[in-house]
Amino acid sequence: MSVRNVQRGYSGRGGFTLIEALIASIIVGLGITALLMASKSGTQVNANAREITHAVNLGQEVREWTLKLPFLDPETPDNSPGPDGAEDPQTFVDDLDDLKTVTYSPPRDANGQAISDMTGWSQQITLSWRQQNSISQTVSDGASEIIYVEVVISYEGQSVLTTGWLVTKRE
Repeated sequence: MSVRNVQRGYSGRGGFTLIEALIASIIVGLGITALLMASKSGTQVNANAREITHAVNLGQEVREWTLKLPFLDPETPDNSPGPDGAEDPQTFVDDLDDLKTVTYSPPRDANGQAISDMTGWSQQITLSWRQQNSISQTVSDGASEIIYVEVVISYEGQSVLTTGWLVTKRE
């Protein structure tokens, strides 16, 4: 019998080639980058949601305040619309039209008291009187029993929320 000298080749591979390792590193790097970007995006969304929640609450505080105030000045109901005093911002508010054009920073709560721990926030309040048969039409100040209250809530000078509602004279 002849002995054949058979050279056996190695059919299995012993490890990764340099190109395979490079491709795997790139794929892992892209995955980690995507996770970091998603995390950053989630943090930004949470911060924006927190700002919007604060703004909605501050708008609601003004709404509750305006709905509690008398429509006309209780002491002199025939006085002209607008603030009764010369303070800026208006600190003495005894009827709705005292809030004609005012900005509060720090913002105010539903009782008109300053919320001191909300630095950087402001409430800009604007009133406009509306025509009774067509509330989209404005009329001169005091010429109607319907007032549109517009409030712009801002944080660090940037508007976060603009909202508004109608207030009518109650009997």
